[in-house]
Amino acid sequence: MSSAYATKVAEGFSQRLIKEMYDQSILDSIVNRDYEGEINEVGSKLNILNIARISEKTYANVPLSVDSLFENNAVLTIDQYKSFYWKEKTLDKWLSYIKNPHATVVTQKAEERNRNMELYAFGLYTKIAAGNRDGTDVTAGTVSVDAAGNVTGSGTTFTASMVGRGFKATGHTKYYRVKTFSSTTAIVIEDDLDDVASTYGGGVISGGATFTVEAVTAVQITTANLLQRIAALKLKLDIAERSGKSSVPDQNRFLIVPPEFYTLVTRASGIVLHVPEVYTELIQKGFIGMLDGFKIFQSNRLTGDNTNGFRVIAGHTNWMTMAEKLLEADIEEVLIGDFGSAYKDLFVYGSKVTDTRRHFAAEGFWLF
Repeated sequence: MSSAYATKVAEGFSQRLIKEMYDQSILDSIVNRDYEGEINEVGSKLNILNIARISEKTYANVPLSVDSLFENNAVLTIDQYKSFYWKEKTLDKWLSYIKNPHATVVTQKAEERNRNMELYAFGLYTKIAAGNRDGTDVTAGTVSVDAAGNVTGSGTTFTASMVGRGFKATGHTKYYRVKTFSSTTAIVIEDDLDDVASTYGGGVISGGATFTVEAVTAVQITTANLLQRIAALKLKLDIAERSGKSSVPDQNRFLIVPPEFYTLVTRASGIVLHVPEVYTELIQKGFIGMLDGFKIFQSNRLTGDNTNGFRVIAGHTNWMTMAEKLLEADIEEVLIGDFGSAYKDLFVYGSKVTDTRRHFAAEGFWLF
């Protein structure tokens, strides 16, 4: 079967671009692509449905009480649209010492696309479950909470930076999420859910209750507390089942850290990073070893900095679902009024952290 020469060239360059991107990307080791095939078939949005869990009951030789089934609906949306477009002029190639710039350009473009996808994915630390963060908590003052989730503080110092963080008062059985900030003594909290309309189901908390707002400011990591802080993230994943959530598997856990982490870990006593032979191919993707059950990856692309705090992410590959698709790749072999070729592609992607998987990750709000 024959086809246009330009089509084959475009197909070749686009496939190489994607391969080089995957060869360099951490993403394959920290996300799942459970629905990629489906979303590539149906379009930019896919409804992800699952049935809410029901509980096993003790049978006491009396008629059973029936449970109703409830359906959870999440939407994975492809909402990132990216493209490359460049031209390679015949005269420029003839004059230049670099006679074949195409291979170099493809590699550079792959690095750029990989960088942008990782920045996007790491920015989803905001989708980590309330209560799954390690940092410096705020506990000063007391509060009351009404049935609508309005929190009134006494002696509190609420700030706008608390929005999105976990909140738990004495009398609560789990963490809720700070929805809005009004003043140093007034915030609103909500259930830690994105796939349903905002609501608060924690009940009334009388005045004078103590509380915690998690990880409002970054905590300083040192050689003395490094292992303790990593263990704190591990514990948050390990105990998820105690609060009625599904258990987080021990396998396929990851920890993404900034380069400053490695400087500390090499100076810390009693810590040895081990690189199992089976994982040696991951080194080019930033893999630096195994510690406390985590595959540790080093990256400069985490949100934050060493002044305000890095958003370190620990988790399991089932935390985030990503899907991407190359929509089109073309070569323009005839440049109107010029000599040479131009290359372009259109690449789209998106991700989803469903409510049932928010607890599959934990955040370390850390300084090094």
